[in-house]
Amino acid sequence: MPDPAIQHAALKGLLSLPRPVLRLLSGGGVVYRGGRTLDPRFQFLARQASRQRPLSTVTPQEARLASSQMSKTLEGQVEPHVEIETLTLQTEAGPLDARAYRPASQDPAARLLVFAHMGGGVVGDLDTSHVFCGLLAAGARCAVLSVAYRLAPEDRFPAGLDDVLAAYRWARTNAGRFGAPIGSAAIGGDSMGANFAAVICQELRRHGEPQPALQLLLYPVVDVASETPSMATYADAYPLPRALLAWFMGHYLGPEDDPADPRLSPIKAADLSGLAPAVIATAGFDPLVDQGEAYAKRLLQAGTPVTYRCYDALAHGFGAFTSLVPAADAACREIASLVRAALLGRSG
Repeated sequence: MPDPAIQHAALKGLLSLPRPVLRLLSGGGVVYRGGRTLDPRFQFLARQASRQRPLSTVTPQEARLASSQMSKTLEGQVEPHVEIETLTLQTEAGPLDARAYRPASQDPAARLLVFAHMGGGVVGDLDTSHVFCGLLAAGARCAVLSVAYRLAPEDRFPAGLDDVLAAYRWARTNAGRFGAPIGSAAIGGDSMGANFAAVICQELRRHGEPQPALQLLLYPVVDVASETPSMATYADAYPLPRALLAWFMGHYLGPEDDPADPRLSPIKAADLSGLAPAVIATAGFDPLVDQGEAYAKRLLQAGTPVTYRCYDALAHGFGAFTSLVPAADAACREIASLVRAALLGRSG
């Protein structure tokens, strides 16, 4: 198997070529859809990926291996001056692997942020959002606790959700271990991890527990029951085509599960009032972009403070591309600053 570091360096060199050259190598022309123009670096990556076997045609085990290899190829270096600790949390759901990120510039008043990685509930691990969590910790000046959770189809819904909720409750009690205020925490995630974060806020409200200091939802899955125009407009978008989204849900949901259950589709909840302030970011070239925007609007209508950004030229999962796509890096740094402002109680 090729050395991921060598692959990364080669790919970074290619992606440093001028935009017109990248478009030429990607088949020529500008990718323009739904009023948006795709970043040429994502255009090039999509062309390369089209030559590989789609994840939606392999087994979950094969998909995990491919996803892990891709993560190693894509990722760069973690932000300097961020201390990283791998640990095991002893939670009500059992022991859970986790990784803590503490920046040298940590604000002792900033809440600990519990983070759940992307992967459709089927793939992914602590390495999936490793670089992004370091960037988030440094930019928001808060400790970040990334949590591993059980995956489907071995452990279908709600196993992963239960794990992240248990990790959040553990973090709320043990935040002082990471130099953060005890008794509260923030919750966040990307893609399926953002689904967990949104659902957890609703679950805490249902159980009469205090809300997180913040919910950070990056390109969230908040509706697995409905069709939206972006599902068709970006049906073949890299790296989350509609076929892969359906494949994920086919493994994540059991035969008796109702896709409209708010614990699967949090946007289906009748009442979204009283939930944590939110920072929500979507990618323009993503089948999920409509539902992320819709959830932001629903929260606002319910009286929840929301900071919303759509990065029109970027694709789903852009948090994993910060070392290769400058626009993705800029977006993630803005998101970290928005989290910082939200944790300080400022609007963005």
